[in-house]
Amino acid sequence: MKAMILAAGRGSRLAPLTDATPKPMLSVHGKPLIESQIQWLMQAGIREFVINLHHLGEQIEDHLGNGARLGIDIQYSHEVDLLETGGGIKHALPLLGDAPFALLNGDIWTDFDFNQLPSGLPSGTEAHLVVTPTPAWRSQGDFDYQDGRIVDRGSTHVYCGIALLTPQLLARDARSAFSLRDALFELIEQKALSAQLFTGSWLDIGTLDQYKTLTDQP
Repeated sequence: MKAMILAAGRGSRLAPLTDATPKPMLSVHGKPLIESQIQWLMQAGIREFVINLHHLGEQIEDHLGNGARLGIDIQYSHEVDLLETGGGIKHALPLLGDAPFALLNGDIWTDFDFNQLPSGLPSGTEAHLVVTPTPAWRSQGDFDYQDGRIVDRGSTHVYCGIALLTPQLLARDARSAFSLRDALFELIEQKALSAQLFTGSWLDIGTLDQYKTLTDQP
């Protein structure tokens, strides 16, 4: 299985840190965040990666190269204009192939065991999400989860930025720039969006306070 890491965003809420450094290259516990993320996925046996780049993306590419230093293969999807999450994935599909792939947001920190992701999509689904109960520091949630399915938009659970997707989900959208959540909302209506519950440590590094909380941890 291949994995895609979404690393193109500006991270504007983390300015001024992200004025000169892309968010996935911010240091967490002595190494760039994206390098730790790659290692999480490697522990699940993943060796082929696609990373999309836009804001200061050359720093990520210069640091990781083709992945040989880490014993993996990395290909890059360059975005001249920022394509949002769904558009960014669609733009990278020629590198991802036809099989389901793992997806990871390039701005999360977690102790999720990626071996717990299913090896394939459950029957009748086009996407599988990892969700967690909405934490106190989030003003609202994303979805309502029940018995292995996303049953509605709602506030009880938050999408962790970890997913398994089929390429066809993005390929059929005619737009060049769009959010992944648009496609996910459609799957809810079709009852084709599965999920698994995660109750461990998870943080979306969206603000300076959240980054400080993470870097203050041992």
